[in-house]
Amino acid sequence: MRLEPKPTRPVGILLLYPAAAIAATLVFASLLVLAAGASPFSVFYLVAKGAAGSQFALLETLTRATPLIFTGLAVAVAFRARLWNIGAEAQLYIGAVVTVVLGTGLLPWPSFFLLPVIAFCAMIAGAALLAGPALLKTRFGVDEVVTTLLLNFIVLLFVSMLLEGPLKDPTGLGWPQSQKLIDAARLPRIIQGKRLHYGFVLALISALAIWVVMKKTTLGYEMRAVGHNPEAARFAGIPVNGVLMKTALLSGGLAALAGFSEVSGLKGNLTLDLSPGFGYSGIVVAMLAMLNPLGVVFAAIFVAGIFVGADAMSRSAGVPSYIADVMVATALLTMVTALLFSRYRLRWR
Repeated sequence: MRLEPKPTRPVGILLLYPAAAIAATLVFASLLVLAAGASPFSVFYLVAKGAAGSQFALLETLTRATPLIFTGLAVAVAFRARLWNIGAEAQLYIGAVVTVVLGTGLLPWPSFFLLPVIAFCAMIAGAALLAGPALLKTRFGVDEVVTTLLLNFIVLLFVSMLLEGPLKDPTGLGWPQSQKLIDAARLPRIIQGKRLHYGFVLALISALAIWVVMKKTTLGYEMRAVGHNPEAARFAGIPVNGVLMKTALLSGGLAALAGFSEVSGLKGNLTLDLSPGFGYSGIVVAMLAMLNPLGVVFAAIFVAGIFVGADAMSRSAGVPSYIADVMVATALLTMVTALLFSRYRLRWR
């Protein structure tokens, strides 16, 4: 038995594989729900109701989806060129650090000028953070999975040091948190009195921009070529190492925007629990979207809906909300399997 590349891949079949992956995830989750002594239909209904059953629930889902869109785009861009960025969590936090440093009064500028400057500087910081592993990969062949994964822990410890030292809020009663952003550094809310902010709009614009880059530009073509076959791309004259570096800069900048949007649009300051794993969940989002930038938006809303709906379901049905983590992890495994069989077929001999 061996794997062979499929000669053709009809569009209908390509759409069928993600649907089958989601269906397999629901079946597996149903077994866990049954083991917990509840009805799968009632649990899934409560999850859907908790995610989109009211205006409040829907807005909470979109709010939770905002950082997932940024990290999902970061992973999708990197994975498209076979740059395995597992460090979106670190890039998110470094973007949040830059947002706090510049947004707590260091630059007393008006909002319409200050916000773009902070977002741009956050992107530079995230890009620089991923440029290191990308340089190690292109120059010395160091596995970027290891370097980017370890950077997550290094940056989190660095943030902890900052919150206990230079960035610590003197009025925070000893809690490890930064000072609040000034009003000019805060993203406005889309609906007054609700938590959804204009970071969601920025995320949608970013998804559209990345789709244009991937589909309509030379860089996007080079990224796809390097991702499909780097040796063939190098033979065709494409500077593979240069493309990987550009991909790293773009991916790191996108992930840093997640930190910017969470601090500037939602939290207002930096804490160690800013992200409950948005960087890692971005991998699931990107895989569910099959690395399509526009699909990332819908995949992020789907994953966010699972988390938000599971919290509401847990209070009503008595089933642990950890079922959401199991569903997301299972979705990643089934989607990876679906991608494998969408490109290859088993040949028996």
